[in-house]
Amino acid sequence: MTPITLLPFHAYPHQAETDIRHSDTDRIGHVNNVAFAAFLEFGRASLLHSMTTSHPIPGHAFVIVRLEIDYRAEMRWPGKVQIGVGIARIGQSSFAAKQAMFNNGKLVAEANAVLVLMNESTRKSAPLPAEIIASLNGLSLPA
Repeated sequence: MTPITLLPFHAYPHQAETDIRHSDTDRIGHVNNVAFAAFLEFGRASLLHSMTTSHPIPGHAFVIVRLEIDYRAEMRWPGKVQIGVGIARIGQSSFAAKQAMFNNGKLVAEANAVLVLMNESTRKSAPLPAEIIASLNGLSLPA
């Protein structure tokens, strides 16, 4: 995985925050690796919801085709987790997102994800609409 340039949370163009639940922990008391993936999903879902609320794409859905996670530090309950999302690359039917998770101001994970726009009838990839490309361009991370 190519590491993310260590940006502070506020530098990510899209930001989300959620609570760490007790059920997110494992038997040794730290947040389980699967919960990290769920928190990252929450960040991506928040971004997609904000884009598609203003620019709906009927009959289409975004699907994740790749996810890489580097775990940097543990988290414990109770607390909050902040998820930063920025766009690294935009293709014809897909985009790559870089994500970072923070807990108490500390980087705890970073991730790369690739999402593809899928036609729900054909189950094939579909071109990104111009409005979505414009939205994604507005969320680009610095090179």
